[in-house]
Amino acid sequence: MITLPKVNELGFFEIRLESIGGLGANLAGKMLAEAGVTGSGLNGVSFSSYGSEKKGSPVKAHIRFCMPDTLIRDTTPVERPHIVGIFHEALYKTVNVTSGVTEDSLVLVNSAKTPERLLEMLRLPGGNIAVIDATGIALEEKNRANMAMLGAMFRLCDFLDAEQMKSVIRKSLEKKYPQSVQPALNTFQRGYDEVKFSAFPIAAGIVLPKAVRWDTPVLGYETQPIGGVVVNPGNSILKDLSISRAGMMPHFADDKCIHCAACDNVCPDFCFVWEEKPDKKGRPQMFLQGIDYQYCKGCLKCVYACPTEALSDAREEDGYADEHRMPHHFTLI
Repeated sequence: MITLPKVNELGFFEIRLESIGGLGANLAGKMLAEAGVTGSGLNGVSFSSYGSEKKGSPVKAHIRFCMPDTLIRDTTPVERPHIVGIFHEALYKTVNVTSGVTEDSLVLVNSAKTPERLLEMLRLPGGNIAVIDATGIALEEKNRANMAMLGAMFRLCDFLDAEQMKSVIRKSLEKKYPQSVQPALNTFQRGYDEVKFSAFPIAAGIVLPKAVRWDTPVLGYETQPIGGVVVNPGNSILKDLSISRAGMMPHFADDKCIHCAACDNVCPDFCFVWEEKPDKKGRPQMFLQGIDYQYCKGCLKCVYACPTEALSDAREEDGYADEHRMPHHFTLI
């Protein structure tokens, strides 16, 4: 008989997926729950929470499993997860992705970084870290990162049947996207096989932070500045779209650029930085200086528009955006 490795006081094994719109976390949560119900005979539920549904904005998917004799009458967001799946490592910059984790929780991260580096980035004093380069696998298999994350999730949840999940993948894709079935299965299997685990002991006396309730506002009557001062001005200086990049980004080659502004015409977020200089005849002309990667969400429209291949698409590497960023110069008035 299938048994759950651990449950909370209500009898639930809980999973929370942290992602951005467009990476397929909502679908992954539904497929995960379906495989647990139809393949393992568990009771299960899956639902998501998100804002404007804009591609690139934060999304959470919540999954609960329990034994067949336990009823699920709780559909509140998961606050104390047994497993957290982070579909985009840069989410930690703006979202408290590890809220509510305990010393027994397992944090799965889509990343090519080492577990030690991720532990430092997520500001965790220790715990259990699993790493899978889901984006890299998806690019190689010409599929989506959510299938690799699902494969890794099934490796973590040994009470779930991976073969049943493959049946769910086939059923979900074969009618509308038959050409995607085999790449999805390959991506799922690689996620299952290639996930790596590391455990870091938590020093005695250190207590993990309490969970942040999903409906608790950042600013309230106890936490807002005196006088209701607006600390985030109505401009984009503090805006950071880097969490919206899903693994790819544009690279700029100055020696190939003819400064035609075709890239700037299609960029939805004004990422390109220009400077007025004299041309060969001494006439004033705008010259492209580079890309302000703080505002680049990796849509790659600029790459498709560039007539000279001065812009090319490449897999995002750690530190590249910071090293090659050409910041805008704003004047506050």
